[in-house]
Amino acid sequence: MPKTTVGAVLTRVIDGEVRILLTRRNVEPYKNYWCIPGGHIEENENALDAVIREVQEETGLDMMNVEFLGYQDEIIPERGVHNVALMFSGNATNEAKASPDEVTEIGWFTIAEAKKMDLAFRHKEAIQLFLSRRDKHNDL
Repeated sequence: MPKTTVGAVLTRVIDGEVRILLTRRNVEPYKNYWCIPGGHIEENENALDAVIREVQEETGLDMMNVEFLGYQDEIIPERGVHNVALMFSGNATNEAKASPDEVTEIGWFTIAEAKKMDLAFRHKEAIQLFLSRRDKHNDL
């Protein structure tokens, strides 16, 4: 059975440029890969609460201006992954601090840098989903 997960494309303007927060995983699957923060929805937890909690647990950041981006099927049999991933975007307050149980590093990357990285799961597609939504809103 698939698991339901959440992911957060967090952005911040640094030195006049939009940057995306990525974390380096300290757990399998995809140990040592960079990814967006997120994780599994707990029993009796709604998705919005789950994404805010996961961001806080992994990075110490409080998530604000949360918007639903869409969902992705993450079916990666060679890694034992079958998730329905609900993707969100938002901004973050506070200073990032890695939770060593789950994350070894945290970094703010430019969009160009993030798009070139070999990210865990289908997180490159989540970033593209965010960019598509952002560009669509800018056209209005």
